[in-house]
Amino acid sequence: MDLVRAAVVGASGYIGGELLRLLIGHPRVRVVAATSTRQASRRLDSAHPNLRGLTELSFIRPEALDEYDVIFVAMPHGEAMAQVPALLPRAKCLIDLSADFRLSDPDTYRRYYGLEHRARELLGGFTPGWPERYREALRGADRISVPGCTALAAILALYPLAAEDLIEPDVTVDARSGSSGSGAGAGDMNLHAERSGAMRVFAPLAHRHESEIGQATGLNVRMSATGVEAVRGVQVLCRGRAKEALDDLQLRKVYRRHYRDEPFVRVVAYAGGGYRLPEPKILSGSNFCDVGFAADPASGAVVAIAALDNLMKGGAGNAVQCLNIRMGWPETLGLEFPGLHPI
Repeated sequence: MDLVRAAVVGASGYIGGELLRLLIGHPRVRVVAATSTRQASRRLDSAHPNLRGLTELSFIRPEALDEYDVIFVAMPHGEAMAQVPALLPRAKCLIDLSADFRLSDPDTYRRYYGLEHRARELLGGFTPGWPERYREALRGADRISVPGCTALAAILALYPLAAEDLIEPDVTVDARSGSSGSGAGAGDMNLHAERSGAMRVFAPLAHRHESEIGQATGLNVRMSATGVEAVRGVQVLCRGRAKEALDDLQLRKVYRRHYRDEPFVRVVAYAGGGYRLPEPKILSGSNFCDVGFAADPASGAVVAIAALDNLMKGGAGNAVQCLNIRMGWPETLGLEFPGLHPI
């Protein structure tokens, strides 16, 4: 059986490390290159100690890349758009995990990211890495753009309501994120002494992901985000108003209709128990997104809730899920880990 030859560009960060962990253990993939300008010539396990004994590879500089079956791009926004045009000819399939090719409109990109897009001709040419909606398109996709972690959680929470036109278009998204969401190079304010015990509001208005959620759902989204003490995990509470009275039973039918056959989305909304609504803690290391809901028929208030591991279903795990679909493999291949409890 021939293995797919994979390269990870920007492999020294948290998302890059998670990609390497999944791909090294994947039965149909051989990781043959991982780039890092800063750590070139150092072993992968110098940056990712969990990979000790699993690989002998060292980081290479980006200019040393060859040609591959698939390239994963795990670079920050702004950097990816400068590199992707030159990377496209080097791979049969390119899967980008940055924000640079998620939005189709360059003016929206400039407004939310403060940058002029340097590869406008490629915008709109990437298939969204959202398997639950774009599965058929992903089967033949050679350019894939994986959604942001918080964005995907909110999209999966809101999409059934938006698709069935059950809520008014104005919604608010209240997001909480662990420290790994800031990346490996987040700076002094992400040191343990600064982050520990903090609940830091870092985007009270116009969070970047609201544009992505709006593009995916057709809703008018206003989003805020708070950093919490957890290392991994995202949780979103999406608040809207029903067009007609909805109760929990009706909502359960809606969510089950959309997600009953999805391998990595679970409907979690119970009347009792310690984990009766989506909780990111028990999802650490897994590729699951749990979605839940609550409704007040009297007032019309609806709350859609979702949780996921930002490095997995919110990043590397979702990218591997897209790869599995693209290659015609079982969708869950290499992603079977269920998470830990207790942790």
